[in-house]
Amino acid sequence: MAVTAAMVKELRERTSAGMMDCKKALVEADGDMDQAIEILREKGLSKAAKKAGRIAAMGLVKTAFSEDGKTAAIVEVNSETDFVAKNDEFIDFVEGLAKLALTAESNDIEAFKAMDFGGSTVEEALTALIAKIGENMSVRRIEKVSGEVLASYIHGGGNIGVIVAADGADNDDNKTALKNIAMQVAAMNPQYISRNEISDEEMADLRKITLESALNDPFTLPKPILNGLLDKAVDGVWGKEDVDILAEKREDKGFNFNYLPNFLSEEAKSKLSGLAVAAKAEIADNKIFKGLVEGRVSKQLKEICLLDQTYVRAEDGKQTVDKYLKSVDGDLALTKVIRFEVGEGIEKKEEDFAAEVAAQMNK
Repeated sequence: MAVTAAMVKELRERTSAGMMDCKKALVEADGDMDQAIEILREKGLSKAAKKAGRIAAMGLVKTAFSEDGKTAAIVEVNSETDFVAKNDEFIDFVEGLAKLALTAESNDIEAFKAMDFGGSTVEEALTALIAKIGENMSVRRIEKVSGEVLASYIHGGGNIGVIVAADGADNDDNKTALKNIAMQVAAMNPQYISRNEISDEEMADLRKITLESALNDPFTLPKPILNGLLDKAVDGVWGKEDVDILAEKREDKGFNFNYLPNFLSEEAKSKLSGLAVAAKAEIADNKIFKGLVEGRVSKQLKEICLLDQTYVRAEDGKQTVDKYLKSVDGDLALTKVIRFEVGEGIEKKEEDFAAEVAAQMNK
């Protein structure tokens, strides 16, 4: 059967495949439109398989809301390059998936890929887009949340997406407050909403790491403890040169001991850390040291817990997120925070542009 331009046009409109691919498929199918579509799908799978090994760490994050505003969904779809992430068809695809995620029964990504999406599954639609655009892509993750009041924020055109849910009155003031908090989350990336979410085991690990970190950096220890370690160091542990340097600096009443590490050898500093670690039990029982550890733990909690963080738009530079929310509505309580950042956790390929150009020139 002769293949006409009208047939090629129809097949192209139905599949979005390239013109020459459509013509070849129709010739192979002897003009049978349905068979030609199947051939293109099979070829799409083949092309997608060839690209599957490529690292896709760029892409977009998009959010969507239900009509009543009580449910929101977020989705991350990855591509190989930022150029594709700006492609209108890719953007439409991600936005469509965000809307579809509103109807998902769970956050299971494999179940989501099997959902119907415009007459095919999400996986099939992705495969077709890979074949058309020519880059590997991945529907990486989705999450859906419901709440009495919700707000979202997309940063950098889709590089970071945040959804914040809370219990409270669904009014403009509260939505604006949650939008501000979503911006805070995008910028500061807290790990928890409040300290109450941190388990006893996690808190114990945090204290342990903080304690050991302090011991391995003895020059930050309280002065009485540091001086005790220095006395041990000069008693047959350090070499003569470092011992003499310490003696000289101790005699200099105007010397700032914060600069002492700059004058000591790396070996001396390493041995001092070893002395601190060896005296762990003794130092850990020291009241001053306990206060130092708790102070550092508290500082870390203020960084990783959203409600403890300093509100980035605080006029006095001190107001916490918790106090900001209470100033808007004392009954507004955060229940869920979701933050997706494109490519986080994906091992990205290190590009050496100069080496790539040199290799091409050598060819």
